[in-house]
Amino acid sequence: MDLITPEIGLFFWQTIVFLVLIFIMAKFAWKPILGAVKDREDSINTALASAEDARKEMQNLQADNEKLLQEARAERDAILKEARVIKEKVIADASAEAQAKADKIVAQAQVVIQNEKNAAVAEIKDQVATLSIQIAEKIVREELSSKEKQQRLVEQMLDDVTLN
Repeated sequence: MDLITPEIGLFFWQTIVFLVLIFIMAKFAWKPILGAVKDREDSINTALASAEDARKEMQNLQADNEKLLQEARAERDAILKEARVIKEKVIADASAEAQAKADKIVAQAQVVIQNEKNAAVAEIKDQVATLSIQIAEKIVREELSSKEKQQRLVEQMLDDVTLN
């Protein structure tokens, strides 16, 4: 029961021991403890500042990466656009060249056809002329076979001349 109802002497000595303990702590331990707490606080603040700097640097790196990505995309788009232009030019050139070759072939074919047509027409004219001469020769022989037919032909030609 002594612990529940302390006596004044016990209370006095406990207070003295407590004050001595606080004095010793203040003299020897308090400054190193406060120094350690201050060092810990400084290291935490330094770590927080470093983390903030790292976060800002990461944001800058992300912004730089985004900028590089945009530049790469723009360059890619420019290259693709240039490739499309070159493709269209090559296709247009090939088409124009093919059209020119086709026109040349058509022109050559027309010349060949015209030459063959002219040759055929000339040959037909020669054959018609030959046939006409042969027919005329047969008719003239028939018409001039007798003296009387010759006389009638001369009179008919004279009548035609005088009428015109």
